[in-house]
Amino acid sequence: MLLRSLALMATSACAFAQMPVVLREKADPSTVLRVEVKTTIAGRLNLPTEPGKPPEAVALDGASLLIYDERTLNPDEEKSEKVIRAYRTVEFQRKMNDQVQGATLRDPVRRVVVLRNAAGKKAPFSPDGPLTWGEIDLIRHDVFAPVVCAGLLSARAVAPGDKWAASSAAVLDLTEFEAIDDGGLSIEVISLVELDKRKYAKLSVGGTIRGRTEDGPVKQKLEGTAYFDIEAERISYLKFAGVHEMLGPKGETTGTLEGTFTLTRQASPKFPELTEEALKNLEVKPTTDNSLLLYDNPELGLRFLHSRRWRVGVVQGRQVTLQESKGGGILLTVEPSNRVPSAKQYSDEVKAFLAKQQAKVPPLEAPVRWAEKPMAIDRFGVDAELKAGPSRLEYAIASSAEGGVLLAARFPPAEAAELKADFDRVLKQLVLTKRIELK
Repeated sequence: MLLRSLALMATSACAFAQMPVVLREKADPSTVLRVEVKTTIAGRLNLPTEPGKPPEAVALDGASLLIYDERTLNPDEEKSEKVIRAYRTVEFQRKMNDQVQGATLRDPVRRVVVLRNAAGKKAPFSPDGPLTWGEIDLIRHDVFAPVVCAGLLSARAVAPGDKWAASSAAVLDLTEFEAIDDGGLSIEVISLVELDKRKYAKLSVGGTIRGRTEDGPVKQKLEGTAYFDIEAERISYLKFAGVHEMLGPKGETTGTLEGTFTLTRQASPKFPELTEEALKNLEVKPTTDNSLLLYDNPELGLRFLHSRRWRVGVVQGRQVTLQESKGGGILLTVEPSNRVPSAKQYSDEVKAFLAKQQAKVPPLEAPVRWAEKPMAIDRFGVDAELKAGPSRLEYAIASSAEGGVLLAARFPPAEAAELKADFDRVLKQLVLTKRIELK
């Protein structure tokens, strides 16, 4: 009897090891997964310098650890993907030569919605408060696990020895390429195994891909392993070792980085921020208000919010510039209290500057008190004919006991109404975080 039972068990195990299985990610918005992503990187880069001079060799190494609970949300539009995450651990450190750089997420905004469009672009925002550009950049470079894991699987039942190609969406997300020129990732079923009384499909994943990033042409070689949990219907483990080569104009290697990537996913033991009750009254669609960016410069003592159509440009001395793709610009200058002009003095300075530029302008609007808190704000404006063409000019003085900020903005007439609303948002949340003093 015992021999018969052992023989049946062996036959059953052998049958499982050979039977075709369907590897498909389970689509269940009610499931919350604990995701852990670890990466390491090390190598050397040749950075361009001045024309005629050889490139600068830079040693680079770093590591990151991200742990978060993740839940799939219904997309806002066709062919888009959306998840909400509650970050538990955010550790990122990179060293270029002797310069150490770090990044993290502030505690108030660790619940983040991440949208991914059909082109693979990711747009994160927090329903709990504005993110900084550094926080957005950190999240943008993380993998979008639902797309990656689904894209590594086959649409048909497979058995050990079967092979197929990963989707281009999965490859682009893993490599962060903007476009693939050649190659891809191949997946093969190595075996069907049982670990800790759970059944898995063990997969090999690898290949060489040539493509382009925002920094130019690149090549990546990836070799790794994945485990698909058959009962849970998801990839629960994925690990790669890879080599990333930056390529020159003739295809020559100009820098090489080696790294590892490990992704684990399992049912989350605790997710209070992502329950149905917690999400019931939460705005998880991007709006003008919940997608604002926070600029916070402790060294300068300046903090404000701005919309995503603006990017911080030059930061020099006590000045910060905001730039917009259609030609808008805002200049903010931080001043100590004893150097903040009155509204009339600032208006006279602007008149003199425009006259010197030989601009054609009607009389400037009289300065008006626009706000009292958090800073007292006086503002005025004018429609001017500049050498570069017609423009709407807006000016403001924001002052408090800590000091003041002078603002000067220029908007193309066709965009003036929208850009003026953005300018208003900057003014409403403008704060000096320390006493401004001349150094």
